[in-house]
Amino acid sequence: MGFLSNLFSSKKNDTEKKSVQSTKKTTASKKINSEHVANRKGEVGEYKINIQLDQLPKNYKHIKDVMVTNTKGKTGYSQIDHIMISPYGIFVIETKNYQGTVYGGKDRKVWSVNGKFKMMNPFKQNYGHIQALKAFVDEKYHPFFISMVSFTKRCTFKLNDTELRKIASNELLVYDVELSDYIARKVSINKHQYKEPFLTDSEILQVYAQIEQANITDPTIRKQHVDSLKKENKESKEEGAKCKICHKPVSAKVKAYCLSNQKFKGQIYCFDHQKAFDK
Repeated sequence: MGFLSNLFSSKKNDTEKKSVQSTKKTTASKKINSEHVANRKGEVGEYKINIQLDQLPKNYKHIKDVMVTNTKGKTGYSQIDHIMISPYGIFVIETKNYQGTVYGGKDRKVWSVNGKFKMMNPFKQNYGHIQALKAFVDEKYHPFFISMVSFTKRCTFKLNDTELRKIASNELLVYDVELSDYIARKVSINKHQYKEPFLTDSEILQVYAQIEQANITDPTIRKQHVDSLKKENKESKEEGAKCKICHKPVSAKVKAYCLSNQKFKGQIYCFDHQKAFDK
């Protein structure tokens, strides 16, 4: 009897082990598939942007996926999605491939998607990119940089202000499908206002050459940069959310509430310190 009991117990343990292993494989498979879908969406998004930018005049110069050294960057580098050099502006473009409601504003340090996913203000991120580029581009062209942030049409903007959507601004928030239109309109406005171009055709080629020369193409360095960013993001998530004032840990629900509420300006506060904003 004891032998049969041990036999059934052994089979039960084997079945449980196989079930756990199967669950782990399924979870891992789902994670891989999710990452694959995200990568594919990103590739399609970049392809759509490339198609748009290629429709601009032939004397414009387009450089994509540029990586340059940045002594002030956390990894020591800046990776820039797109740069478009035109006679009336050097457009530095940061692309975002998210889905949902984007909460943000020009002066907000932190933006969020759906009040849950927190991100650095993309214009502050792009400011760092532009500052890094200025180290390699002749100083006389520095006033002509224009910052653009592009989101997919799967997003809806909820902004504190509307300045980022106004064509007169040198910081422009756009949907990916209107990227080339905004560039063309911005060039047209500058052309009407200043008459003489900021850059001649030969100067466009000069700036293009300066950036190309600074562009780091070594795959090992690029991988180290990406790995460092992934590690930093992982550590940031593991730390959890804390109140900005007392540094007390808060729940995911409190974090989501703060990030989706404009009065907190992208910061997180515990319940006690939220009351100060109602006075």
